[in-house]
Amino acid sequence: MRQGALLLACGALARELVQLKRRNNWQFLTIQCLPAELHSTPDKIPGAVEAAIEKHREDYEHIYVAYGDCGTSGQLDKVLEKHGVERLPGAHCYEFFAGSSQFFAFADEEPGTFYLTDFMVRQFDHFVVKMLGLDRHPELRDMYFGNYKRVVYLSQEPTEELARKAREQAAYLGLEYEEHFTGLGPVGTTLEQQEIKWRN
Repeated sequence: MRQGALLLACGALARELVQLKRRNNWQFLTIQCLPAELHSTPDKIPGAVEAAIEKHREDYEHIYVAYGDCGTSGQLDKVLEKHGVERLPGAHCYEFFAGSSQFFAFADEEPGTFYLTDFMVRQFDHFVVKMLGLDRHPELRDMYFGNYKRVVYLSQEPTEELARKAREQAAYLGLEYEEHFTGLGPVGTTLEQQEIKWRN
């Protein structure tokens, strides 16, 4: 018998989604996260999401996807349309947290902006330093980030430690630093609206 709802999510959103589930006491909701490393190979995201949908289709009344386009060039949306599954609106987690209007305001103000979230601050060494090879070839930093002007840290649960790390990361990249508190932003609002639809 199918029951409840399954939220298929990017691993980079796991902490925030679990927090939302606890805050709202969503007992009916199961969260399953796919590896955050998929962002390094965005062409694999649609296939991974589709495999998860097909695996769990008969187990849940509702399936929802917590991904943006995430560099799939529209291929993820084609998969979701095929299966009749919705996702969080937006291109990526930066837009999820900041909200579309604020994110595009940041982009218009300074196109050369590199964004951080709580997850990216925590995983900076892995996803930026090591995966870009900067630990082995620090001279590549200016090749990758030479056209950037600033780092904008979109904080969900700001702490002194995370803010310190984010400032250090901006300095490491040789960029100006700004911090903007978003909380859980439109992600929470969207899922709360979905919860109402699922229950009705």
